[in-house]
Amino acid sequence: MNRIKDILKEKGVTINELAEKMGLNRVTLSTQINGTANIASYEKIATALDVPMWQLFASPAEVAKEAKGETCPYCGQPIAIRTTIEKA
Repeated sequence: MNRIKDILKEKGVTINELAEKMGLNRVTLSTQINGTANIASYEKIATALDVPMWQLFASPAEVAKEAKGETCPYCGQPIAIRTTIEKA
């Protein structure tokens, strides 16, 4: 289970807008959001939403707790992951 739909609502972004930003069609992105995405797709979604990838899966409470600093909610270590979207 992921929190992508929740993050979209929090940011006021529609699936159509996110799909356009990512260069995907809405159906493809919707299918990915509903569980067929792979790690590369999740990285691209996180980048497009401007959130660390762990936030796609963390509970709202974990996200709020960690909002003060970019640390992993599980291990407590600083998060140093940076992702980019590459266009073919």
